[in-house]
Amino acid sequence: PETQDLIRASAGPNLALDYLPGALTFDPAADPPDPELASAIVWFDAFVQNVDRSARNPNLMVWHRQLTLIDHGAALYFHHDWAGVAQGALSPFPLIRDHVLLPFASALEAADARMAVAFDAATIARVLALVPDAWLEHGADGIDAAARRTGYGDHLLLRLDGRRVVLEEALRARAAL
Repeated sequence: PETQDLIRASAGPNLALDYLPGALTFDPAADPPDPELASAIVWFDAFVQNVDRSARNPNLMVWHRQLTLIDHGAALYFHHDWAGVAQGALSPFPLIRDHVLLPFASALEAADARMAVAFDAATIARVLALVPDAWLEHGADGIDAAARRTGYGDHLLLRLDGRRVVLEEALRARAAL
């Protein structure tokens, strides 16, 4: 019944990149991740404010011996409050302290340097242009797809510009482990 409720609530276009036959649930004790990869994932999840990569629910699978991120549905949760979008963009994201990969993320500063280059304004705009309008038009708030796309872009660019506060929060959380 729980799965059926989720399926009904997910009516409309959904994105699935691949079915992962034979994938195993990630177990950090059995297969600790590479520090550079762990740092990049922690950075990315802090950037997109993904609250759903904790030990309780890591949303990580191992497929063909590669760590694979799944289910990004809890990322960008600011979109539930468009009135506070600018304020949310400046959040240091203290929930990063619960990230399952934080203990392995010993290269956060290097990840910040690499990832900031990868997430430039042109890349963000190119990715947002790929999002179907139907995914952006969802509600009685009167925000059309173009305005919502602009809102996502503005939010991500503000996060990118203010990423130092996000990085410092992740470094602080890791030091507290």
